[in-house]
Amino acid sequence: MIDPRRLRVLRALADHGTVTAAGRALHLTPSAVSQQLAVLESEAGQELLRRKGRRVWLTAAGELLAEHADAVLAELDRAEARLAELAAGRAGRVRVAAFATAITRVVAPAVANLRRVGIEVHVNDAEGHHSLPMLLDGEIDIAVTMRPEENPRVASTPLYSEPFDAVLSPDHPLEGHAEIDLRELARDPWVVPSAGNPCQDVVLQACQGAGFRPRIHHTSDDFTAQLALIAAGAVALIPRTALPEGRGVELAIPAARHVFALTRTGRQEHPLIATVIRALVQEA
Repeated sequence: MIDPRRLRVLRALADHGTVTAAGRALHLTPSAVSQQLAVLESEAGQELLRRKGRRVWLTAAGELLAEHADAVLAELDRAEARLAELAAGRAGRVRVAAFATAITRVVAPAVANLRRVGIEVHVNDAEGHHSLPMLLDGEIDIAVTMRPEENPRVASTPLYSEPFDAVLSPDHPLEGHAEIDLRELARDPWVVPSAGNPCQDVVLQACQGAGFRPRIHHTSDDFTAQLALIAAGAVALIPRTALPEGRGVELAIPAARHVFALTRTGRQEHPLIATVIRALVQEA
């Protein structure tokens, strides 16, 4: 096995021409340079140097090995630089969980930009009621979701707010209106996200604020499935970014979800995680 440290000695000899000059460049004595070169010849199994008196020059094998030394030493320098970046928290891997529309609109563009600077982001598609336990258990580094109730274990960074629109069947009397009062849907059958999903909390709070509790006929966390059930006669409140353009009806009193990047308390100060959060904020 050829020791790359001795390749550096060979490269210095090729660059500077004499053992003395190579030693001066490497801060080694001439005898130490000669010893290192002798061991390198033994490792290579071929004569690398020709000697005549005090003169030393490279053989064909020595010149070939010196050329390869350039590539080997360059890779080692790159490895040291990457390790330094990693140690400084400016490179590495970050695990993020987010719901589908946040991935499409915010997370994926941020991932593309971070990749260009050497930061690798792994993304899990997960609703907030799944991503928060993953965060607290250490399975992920960042959860993109609605902020939970006050929790000293969680630090949050605001990303964006997203309005919910009423979505009605094509034959609903209010379909096509520019704006509706949510109270006008109090008697309709509703499809809502399942219990524990933060989107259900937004829907129930909006209905409560309008003075009624929705008549829940269906539950689904999949907005495509919700749209199919709406076509079958239900109504729903759905985040605007999850809807085809022009599909929803605005509410007279807006309802919205507020989206945050969550980390475990203290982890938001890690340089690598802080870099990813800044990228998410910029995209949001």
